[in-house]
Amino acid sequence: MKNLLLLLLLLAGCSTAFAQSPRFTIRGSIADTNKAVLPGATVMLLTPKDSALVNFGRTNDKGAFEFRNVKRAPYILKVSYVGFLPLQKEVDPGDGDVTDLGTLEIKPIQKELLEVVVKTARAPLSIRGDTIEYNASSFKVPAGSTVEELLKRLPGVQVDQDGNIKAQGEDVKKVTVDGKTFFGTDPKLATKNLPAEAIDKIQIFNDKTEAAKTTGIDDGKREKAVNLALKESHKRGGFGKVTAGAGTKDRFQLRGNYNRFNTKEQMSVLGFGNNINQTGLSWDDYQDFRGSQSFNWEDQGDFGFYSGGMYFFGGDDGMGVPLTGGYSSNRGFSRNYAGGANYNYDTKKTKLSSNYFYNQTGQTLSSTSNKQTFLPEGTFVTISGNSQGSFTRNHRGSARYEQQLDSLNTLVLIGNLRANSGNNAQFSNQNFYRAADTSQTNLDNRNNFNGLQLATTAIFRHKFLKKGRNFAASVAFNLNDSDGTAKQRSTNTFFTDSTGAGPTVVRINQDVTNSSLRTELKSSLHYIEPLTKTMFWETFYNFSLRNDKVDRDVFDLTDQGAVRNRNLSRYYTNDYTYNRVGTVLRYSDKGFNISGGLAGVWYKLAGRFASDQSATTFTNVSRQYFTVAPNFSGNYRLKNKSMGLYYNVNIQQPQTSQLQPGVVDNSNPRFIQEGNPGLLPSLTHNLNGSFSSFNPGNFVNYYLSLNYGYNINQIVYNQTIDENLITTSRPENISGGTRVGSYLNFGFPLKKTKATLNLGSSLNFNKNPIYINTVLNDTRSDNYNFRVNLDLTLFDKFTLYPYFNWGITDTRYSINSSQNQKIYNHNYGGAMNIQFPGGIFFNGQMNYQIYKLKNERFPFTQKLPILNLAVYKQFLKDNKAEVRLTAYDVFNKNRGITQQAYQNFVQKEEVQTLAQYFMLSVSYNVRGLKSQMRQNNGW
Repeated sequence: MKNLLLLLLLLAGCSTAFAQSPRFTIRGSIADTNKAVLPGATVMLLTPKDSALVNFGRTNDKGAFEFRNVKRAPYILKVSYVGFLPLQKEVDPGDGDVTDLGTLEIKPIQKELLEVVVKTARAPLSIRGDTIEYNASSFKVPAGSTVEELLKRLPGVQVDQDGNIKAQGEDVKKVTVDGKTFFGTDPKLATKNLPAEAIDKIQIFNDKTEAAKTTGIDDGKREKAVNLALKESHKRGGFGKVTAGAGTKDRFQLRGNYNRFNTKEQMSVLGFGNNINQTGLSWDDYQDFRGSQSFNWEDQGDFGFYSGGMYFFGGDDGMGVPLTGGYSSNRGFSRNYAGGANYNYDTKKTKLSSNYFYNQTGQTLSSTSNKQTFLPEGTFVTISGNSQGSFTRNHRGSARYEQQLDSLNTLVLIGNLRANSGNNAQFSNQNFYRAADTSQTNLDNRNNFNGLQLATTAIFRHKFLKKGRNFAASVAFNLNDSDGTAKQRSTNTFFTDSTGAGPTVVRINQDVTNSSLRTELKSSLHYIEPLTKTMFWETFYNFSLRNDKVDRDVFDLTDQGAVRNRNLSRYYTNDYTYNRVGTVLRYSDKGFNISGGLAGVWYKLAGRFASDQSATTFTNVSRQYFTVAPNFSGNYRLKNKSMGLYYNVNIQQPQTSQLQPGVVDNSNPRFIQEGNPGLLPSLTHNLNGSFSSFNPGNFVNYYLSLNYGYNINQIVYNQTIDENLITTSRPENISGGTRVGSYLNFGFPLKKTKATLNLGSSLNFNKNPIYINTVLNDTRSDNYNFRVNLDLTLFDKFTLYPYFNWGITDTRYSINSSQNQKIYNHNYGGAMNIQFPGGIFFNGQMNYQIYKLKNERFPFTQKLPILNLAVYKQFLKDNKAEVRLTAYDVFNKNRGITQQAYQNFVQKEEVQTLAQYFMLSVSYNVRGLKSQMRQNNGW
């Protein structure tokens, strides 16, 4: 709190310093040569010396503008308006408090086609409708900075400590490079890897959905997008970066990337290796490193509005291959290697995107945990010590080919392939305490796995001669083949001190083999008929036929050899048939969009299972389910304001792992999981509303959203805990779970180009029912979060980005109110950049986390100040080389400590993880070719 007060005093001092300087006001109005006023014209105030942006705004409805409280000095006033030549005027403040420039006239472009106009200042930004274009060179960042650092400097843009981007208060969902989705669906891969010096312009706009782009019918839905326009020197040449570093405690890192562009082709390669817990990529790295026009998971031809359904790669579903290790920087120690390449070809009629990527991760993890579980009749405590070692390797490849056959027909072919293998070893010592009773379990489990996954899709689109009439058809084939072996060893000792009986010892010594195969054939049809210029009728049909086969064999290792355990072994097949037919009526005109639709959904499950595939008698499981799914969407956009209201019913089919009949997972004999073939699909009624506003004149923006959800037949894992503290969980349907939430973001400049303040809040209230030993337990969790972000650029060589987050979670339990708890999770920190004389740069990042749990029996407090510091200098011609000294976790306080609250237990876990180390690294930048070199379309 003391540091916070000091920071506020510093800010107040800065504001006072600004206020004490001699100030004056600049005003005027903008009109065309016919004296007609021009509302919405972009007006910027620049310094004559270096054209740095001082202030900016837009003219009001009367064409007037005004800059108040401006420091008394000469300026350049620049005016831009679509269809008119830019106007530039020198401003001399004079001696008065107000400098009135009167009415300034700008000329239409078409009347000056033969005139050569030389401008002495390039506009730092321009505003056209809902698109804001920033001139990257006008916003100075330290040498060697990435695009992420550049984005932080832009008015109206915020980047948090994790690299997530907000523009005008809304989350940025997509980042493109020269209009192409160069880095797939993860914006951070582009912003964290591309150098700021390669960027010419940054354009922020509201992008239409892929469906609206394809059909030409505006559905009113938008997502905030950023386009990075490259400099000409980088478009026609190569650029990249290579980094090598060595540190204390045998730490190392190697990283490199290289990119080449021309008007039709793009090629990229990257690779890295390290033992500092950095994979360098997101969880879905295989789809995020794909390049131009890359495949995304919404491009599978599943036409019609969203209402849930089946997903091939949506989690492993009990069928896929586990991915372990290296994905969190505060858990264990990992060694990571990866490399990949992609190639993209893009012309007016043909688009090809292809890539291959390989990565491997080895992880070691050692942890201790303290867990308290509460039951209707009492509680018990589990104290565990765990160690784990894992190794995974993944090969991933994908390709997307789009061909415009003619002006009316388009064909899209998509293929994705993934191959995985690895192993895992887990050791655990678990001690259970309840009153005078104690028991113990020692685990030694090892497994190996292999997997192959394939997803292919073909989409055909046809536009009729009648405008707005469209037809599309798709077919897809998916394959998921995996197998593995496991060794399950455990010793379980049960003590019953209350009766004086001796200990009971149960040992498990088993080998398990498991193989699974899933095939799926899918197809969809979609037709749009325009009823009028503003009314459209849509109809769609979705079909899927899926077959799952699982063969699980469990062998007890005895003195007589391996004996098959018929109770735990299982062979089964499931056939899923899915049909959905629906219709939508849509109205779209002048920013107002409303649609209402209805779909009939029919599921059929036909399963057969037995203890062995050679069994003469199989048990059949047959289920059919039909429901109606409504959908409503309404939104209205007016200039820079929008509001929307949405309602839908999400239908989610049970996963195969949840339906497994009679299959018991006893890999941890204290926590038994079993399937339930009688599960029904779950339904969630969702209602969402939103309102956003952005003023491009003063850059004040706010965004508000509200959401509500109600669950019917929600799939939860009810638990039964017996007298030996063995927990058996079984998925079952239950109704009554609810979700209510809100989100608010409000941002405004304290001083344009110098200081921007962003305030945010989110409130969420959840109710989750679950049965514990046949007693209904309603867990209510209320979450309150408030945050403050401040972007300060006092001058070009000093930037500061402090942030403050306050979070409170209030959890209450109906069956044991004494375990109610409040968790306080606060984060204070920021980032600072300083440029010293001699080309020396300093960077500091601080994250101070305060975590406090208030509970009658299980209180916990944790304070973690994590400080990273770096100093670096660039050298060689054009600053192509860089040497950097970095100190990670200066205070040596990083601890992998987590405290979590679930539906019937709270748990504290401490994991040994990477803490303080120092690293010296050298980087070499490959710059783009100079613009005067090779101006052809080749490499």
